[in-house]
Amino acid sequence: MSDLIKVFFVDDHQIFRDGLRILLEATPDFEVVGEAENGAEILAKMAELRPDVLLMDIQMPGENGIELTRQVKQAYPKIAILMLTMFEDDQSVFNSMQAGACGYVLKGINHREMLSTIRTVANGGTVFGPGIASRIMGYFQQMNGSSDSQTADNDKSRLSGREQEVLTKIEAGLDNTQIAETLFLSEKTVRNYVSQILKKLEVSSRHEVIQKKKID
Repeated sequence: MSDLIKVFFVDDHQIFRDGLRILLEATPDFEVVGEAENGAEILAKMAELRPDVLLMDIQMPGENGIELTRQVKQAYPKIAILMLTMFEDDQSVFNSMQAGACGYVLKGINHREMLSTIRTVANGGTVFGPGIASRIMGYFQQMNGSSDSQTADNDKSRLSGREQEVLTKIEAGLDNTQIAETLFLSEKTVRNYVSQILKKLEVSSRHEVIQKKKID
């Protein structure tokens, strides 16, 4: 990484982008290499500009920030992605982590905290806003407990972590559209997961999956 921390940010609010740009451009160790109001052509811009840090809003028109994070990390794993949002719900935090984000902070943090957070993730650190860390620990403790019980189930143990998440939503009676909204995925991606789940569980329909859950 060069002496300057190269930053690219994506947010659909012009006022927020303007304020962020002014803050970063007034700070000697930062360089703003680009900005966007949505996810269109983000991957191409990453290839051209190669930022050290990508600041990503979650709620935007079109593809959401979590799915964009997943795509960027797959293509450019060295780019540190920091989620900036107005939402502090657990599901958004955990989905962001699973997508590859190395930080999650609320837009209301002060300027000094914002700069410090960006520097931390640029240097390989992980940052989460106040109150989020304890919930993350609780979440993974719960996941570890679930993992132990899943190991005993030979069918379900063949599923990936994401397939397990989709399976849970299927068992709860959610359709593909609802699953996509809950897990911040496209409906096409959900359909692919559902097909893989049915194949691995050796059933032919969602109804059979739900019935199997009731029997268990």
